[in-house]
Amino acid sequence: MLNKNIQTYSLTLLITGGAGFIGSNFIFHMLEKYPKYRIICLDKLTYAGNLFTLANVMDNPNFRFVKADICDREAVFRLFAEEHPDIVVNFAAESHVDRSIVDPEIFLQTNIIGTATLMDACRKFGIKRFHQVSTDEVYGDLPLDRPDLFFTEETAIHTSSPYSASKASADLLVMAYHRTYGLPVTISRCSNNYGPYQFPEKLIPLMIVNALAEKPLPVYGEGLNVRDWLYVEDHCKAIDLIIHKGKIGEVYNIGGHNEMRNIDIVKLICKELGKSESLITYVADRKGHDRRYAIDSTKIYNKLAWLPNTKFADGIKKTIQWYLHNRQWWENIISGEYRQ
Repeated sequence: MLNKNIQTYSLTLLITGGAGFIGSNFIFHMLEKYPKYRIICLDKLTYAGNLFTLANVMDNPNFRFVKADICDREAVFRLFAEEHPDIVVNFAAESHVDRSIVDPEIFLQTNIIGTATLMDACRKFGIKRFHQVSTDEVYGDLPLDRPDLFFTEETAIHTSSPYSASKASADLLVMAYHRTYGLPVTISRCSNNYGPYQFPEKLIPLMIVNALAEKPLPVYGEGLNVRDWLYVEDHCKAIDLIIHKGKIGEVYNIGGHNEMRNIDIVKLICKELGKSESLITYVADRKGHDRRYAIDSTKIYNKLAWLPNTKFADGIKKTIQWYLHNRQWWENIISGEYRQ
């Protein structure tokens, strides 16, 4: 690997949680688009972090991987002293709602304390931008019978799960560091992502993997919950715009403009794979299950000219094809081999 002192980089980015789903896709996007950027990936490699995902960039001289926990102050501060990042993009988070209901504490540690640790390092070493990747779940939910209602950046925070409460807490902390210490921050709140390299505990990859194996397709309640689906590549492009051109101290909503009921997505996956809908199995609803998420992305369009490029009908086909052509990646996860 080239020493940073040998090659001159125009910017150094620290991407936390970069071995996860959205973080890894963001790293691929940035390395391809900005050949003079240095990209540092910091990841604890929890169950949802997969080093195999980053295999194709490990030998890139502009890339460095560091295994560490964002809650580990000593490790984080050491890395900042070594690399002096210009921009920090924080993807690192515990993100599975069901797991947060069973064990809230790890969500509080990683999502709140970890975010504070990163910002303390930013304060000490100085940065141009700290970007917090958040979620539309901090807004709570919307009624199913009011399709005219959407989340805007002014919507009050009203959380439903330990996961969303921990992300909302982090958002509030980020804005407090901006006001109290003058830390240059931005926040983005996105709708449900889908696409390549998503861990197969989430709805779309779980349904694809189970359907291919002729296993039951578990659907909460009657499957009527509505989500706004955002193709991960579109999300990465939005964050790219925000960290370069977004206004410091601002929140930006990132939505896919693709509202779908869960049951309709499952049926669509069955159709695309030629599987019987008899595989669908209705299970007891999740505690505190949000009914509908829908994002108003007017602000990021007006301010940064961003719009999602991928229609759900196209994105879901691309996603299904990716899982069909990359079986080893998800089979290693299901077998547990990836943890080795």
